[in-house]
Amino acid sequence: MIKNIFVDLDDTLWDTFNNNKECLNEVYADLGWGRHFASFETFFEKYYCINDRLWGEYRKGLINKNELTLTRFREPLEGVISLTDEEILMINDRFLASSASKTGVVEGALEVLEYLHNRYKIVVVSNGFREVQDAKLRNSGLAPFVDFMVLSEDVGINKPHKMIFDRALSTCRGRRAETVMIGDSWDADIVGAHNAKIPSVWFNPYKLNMPEDGTTRPVRQIAKLRDCLEFL
Repeated sequence: MIKNIFVDLDDTLWDTFNNNKECLNEVYADLGWGRHFASFETFFEKYYCINDRLWGEYRKGLINKNELTLTRFREPLEGVISLTDEEILMINDRFLASSASKTGVVEGALEVLEYLHNRYKIVVVSNGFREVQDAKLRNSGLAPFVDFMVLSEDVGINKPHKMIFDRALSTCRGRRAETVMIGDSWDADIVGAHNAKIPSVWFNPYKLNMPEDGTTRPVRQIAKLRDCLEFL
């Protein structure tokens, strides 16, 4: 019997892609970066690819938080705008403050989380940074439906390492067989749950092909969060 729901925050509940894109557009306009790019979309496409790659490296422990922060702004602007580390950190602080204030959630997130919270303990398990994850929950209206939040920064290791899932189990006093993990990232959430021997549900709204690694398999795959209501 399931008693605990572990759930990712970014792009599973909180609409990270669109919220962050809106924030970047504000920074892009305010700092006049439009003088150097054909359009915001041109800049964003470059930023998004770099940021996605860096988060993958961060999950694997190849770079630290500071390196991720500096590089994700420096590389897209390389050869166009030269910024010091201090200037980039100021831009990042501005970006994070704006990001944390955004309220966009994934379709169905509030409805589904409220339903699940009435039946299970809800634990957010996230690689995101402490200075913004709390605010995201509060400002988006998700916070009342979350019992605990376990962050990689606090544990000292990122998903998909089993240690962060072990900490989440300890936090909610849960057992693996009574827990399920819901997340959109195959590498972080589904592989991580597999490493921790916890059943998983892959939230796959873009209907990506399931990676063929031979061992990792989610219990279920869903395209919409509301699909959870059919079996939880």
